[in-house]
Amino acid sequence: MTTLGNSIVDLWQYLEKGGIVMIPLFLCSVIALAILILKLVQLRRKKIIFPEIVSVIRSIESPEDINLAQRVCKEKKGSFANVILVALNNQPLPREEQKEAIIDQGRQEVRILEQGLVALETIAGIAPLLGLLGTVLGMIDVFNEIVKTEVVQAAQLSDGISKALITTVVGLMIAIPTLVAYNYLINKAEGLILEIEKYTNQLVQKLRQFTGPGK
Repeated sequence: MTTLGNSIVDLWQYLEKGGIVMIPLFLCSVIALAILILKLVQLRRKKIIFPEIVSVIRSIESPEDINLAQRVCKEKKGSFANVILVALNNQPLPREEQKEAIIDQGRQEVRILEQGLVALETIAGIAPLLGLLGTVLGMIDVFNEIVKTEVVQAAQLSDGISKALITTVVGLMIAIPTLVAYNYLINKAEGLILEIEKYTNQLVQKLRQFTGPGK
């Protein structure tokens, strides 16, 4: 425990040398981690694509089954349930009106599923820039010290430069995993959206069997 405690203290002291830019970098890392954990929970397939709804879609064989499907969707709240419920509720409408209602609801659900991912992408973009800003500010301090000091020692100069580069390193350490997380989550969200579209299309094809000609 003592060794671990000393390592943490040393790490903190090392990061502290990065200066004031370390504060927004720290906030970026916390926000990115919070979004990652939240979206990993929200985008679990079993929390979006409910097997009960899939089963009831496949079991629809007559107009009487629509009421059961509506009840199941109302019980299982979520993006998948909301889109399917709109398709069921608008079943009596003409084909184009039903399609428009489904598309409108789908846009809303896409926004919900991808909520927070823009922030994650933004953090991946600004973290290296913040790191570079910290380095530039650090280099300015180094050159100011050179101006004030008549004799510049190589050790002092290298130490100042290494301190200035800390923020760039930290910025990249935040940006790289954040970008990987963003790409993973956006692909996961798009995969769920495509799956919702697949089951919605299957449902619409079944519902058309119950509508009259010309609808």
